[in-house]
Amino acid sequence: MVLYDSATLGGSCSGSSSSSSSSKPPPLQQRQQTQQDIDGLLAGAGYRVRSSELRKVAQRLERLETAMVNSPADLSQLASDTIHYNPSDLASWVDSLLSEFTQPPTCPSEFIMDPETNQTVVSDAWTTAEPHMPQVHQNISYQQQSLNNQLTVDNQLTVVTAMEEDSGIRLVHMLMTCAECVQRGDFSLATSCLEDMQGLLTRVNTVCGIGKVAGHFIDALSRRIFQGIGGGSINGGSAYENEILYHHFYEACPYLKFAHFTANQAILEAFDGHDCVHVVDFNLMHGLQWPALIQALALRPGGPPLLRLTGIGPPSPDGRDSLREIGLRLAELARSVNVRFAFRGVAASRLEDVKPWMLQVNPKESVAVNSIMQLHRLLGSDLNRNSPIETVLSWIRSLNPKIMTVVEQEANHNQPGFLDRFTEALHYYSTMFDSLEACTVQPNKALAEIYIQREIANVVSCEGSARVERHEPLSKWRTRLSGAGFRPLHLGSNAYKQASMLLTLFSAEGYSVEENDGCLTLGWHSRPLIAASAWQAVSDGPADFPA
Repeated sequence: MVLYDSATLGGSCSGSSSSSSSSKPPPLQQRQQTQQDIDGLLAGAGYRVRSSELRKVAQRLERLETAMVNSPADLSQLASDTIHYNPSDLASWVDSLLSEFTQPPTCPSEFIMDPETNQTVVSDAWTTAEPHMPQVHQNISYQQQSLNNQLTVDNQLTVVTAMEEDSGIRLVHMLMTCAECVQRGDFSLATSCLEDMQGLLTRVNTVCGIGKVAGHFIDALSRRIFQGIGGGSINGGSAYENEILYHHFYEACPYLKFAHFTANQAILEAFDGHDCVHVVDFNLMHGLQWPALIQALALRPGGPPLLRLTGIGPPSPDGRDSLREIGLRLAELARSVNVRFAFRGVAASRLEDVKPWMLQVNPKESVAVNSIMQLHRLLGSDLNRNSPIETVLSWIRSLNPKIMTVVEQEANHNQPGFLDRFTEALHYYSTMFDSLEACTVQPNKALAEIYIQREIANVVSCEGSARVERHEPLSKWRTRLSGAGFRPLHLGSNAYKQASMLLTLFSAEGYSVEENDGCLTLGWHSRPLIAASAWQAVSDGPADFPA
C-alpha cells in the first residue's frame, strides 16, 4: 500500500514524497492555507475527513489490509452484512471495518487461568449464568447454518438444472441438424455433430429424460452413418432374446396388457353364440394373451365352445419346438377350466411367408384373426414382388373372419423422407420413455427400455427390407383396411371399461384411454401411443383360398 501524507498531497506536480534537507519549511500561514485547500478538495469530493487525519487513516487502511489478508473467510460475511456503513466518512468507515475483523470469537466457553496450577482451564460461563442459554444459542447457530447450507444447495441445483436444460435443448437441436445432414448425404458434418453431441451428453442426466432418449438416437444415427443403412443385425438379436424383451415390456408398462385385454373383449363378443371358434394369432410370444380369453370362455353362459388356437412364431434357434411347448401349457390351463382346446403352431420367420392352407381353417368355424403390432412389418415395398401387406390382407379376407383385431403404434414412422421420420420418432419415443418413468417394476423396466431401443435403432438406422418398424397412424390403417375389403367394428363400452379398469389396476397416473370413432387409444397424457381397432371382412360371396 502506498502511503500519502499531507505534504505529499499538497506538493508540486512532481509528486515527490521527500523534501530536500536544504529546503525551508513553508510559513505557518502558508501551511494552514494549503491544508484548508486540501480539506476543501476532500469535502468537494464527498469525503468527511481532514488532511491532518490522512496519515492516521492511511495507517488504519494498512491495518485493515493486513486483517483482510489474515481473515479471507470473513470477507463473505462483510459482503452479505445487512448493515451498510457510510464510506464518505472515511475514518469512521475504516474503523467500523476494522472492528468487524478484530472482534474476539464468540464461544460458549471461556479460557481462564487457574492461579494455583498456572494452567488454562475451560469454564462454561453461559452454563453457569444461564443454564439454558448455551443450547438455545447452539440451536440457533445450527439452524442458521443449515438454512445457509440449504440455500447454497438450492442455488447450486438451480444452476445445474439450468445448465442441464440448456444442454438438453442444444442436444435436440443438434439431433435435428445431424438428421438433416444425413438426409442430404453430408456425412462429414453429421460425424462432427455426433462428436459434439457425445460431449453434450456428459452434461445431462442420461438415466432419464431427454438425456436417455438422445443417447439412444445418437447410437442409432452412429449405426446408420458408420455401419450403413442396412448393415448388421440392427433389428435386434435372436428370436429368443426378442421374446424375453417382449415379456418384460409386457410386465413393465400397460401397452401390451391394453392390447391383449381390448382384443380379447372384442373376440369374446364376436364369438358369442358360436360353439366352434378358431383364433389365429400372428405373434404368439409365450401365449401371454390367451389365458384370460380361455378363462372368460369357461365362464360363458351355456358353457364354453371348442377353442382352436393357431399360433404363428419364429422357428426356435436351438431346435426346440417352443411353439408346441407353449401350446401344451395353454392346453393344460384349458383342461383345468373344462374348455375343449386344440393348438397348432406355425413356425415362420416372416408373416408374409405364411400361407392360408397352413392354418387349416374349417369353414364351419367362427374365425378371429389377431394382430398385435405385426401388420406394420408388412409395409415394406419390393419392386420384384407384390406388396406383402396386400397379399396378407387378401388371404385374411378369404378366411372370412368373424373379426380381425388390430393393435398398432399410433405413430408415423413410415414416411419416405428421413428427416420427417426422424422428427416423428424423436417426439414419439420421448413420450414413450416419459411414460416408462412412471413404471417402478425392476428389472422389467430396464429390459423394456432395450425393447424400445431396438425399435428406435430400426426406425432410424435401416432402410429397404431391413426396416420393418414401419408404424403408421390409425387414420392410414382405416384407409388401407377399408380399401382391402374390411369394414370397421365398434369396440363396445365393455372394451372401454376393461381398458380403464386395467389402467386403474396396473398403471400409474398419466396414462389415458380415449375412444376414437369406435377405436380405442392408450396414451401418455394427451399423446396417444397405441391404437386398437376391430374389423370384419365384407362378404361378396364365397372365395377360394389362394395357394
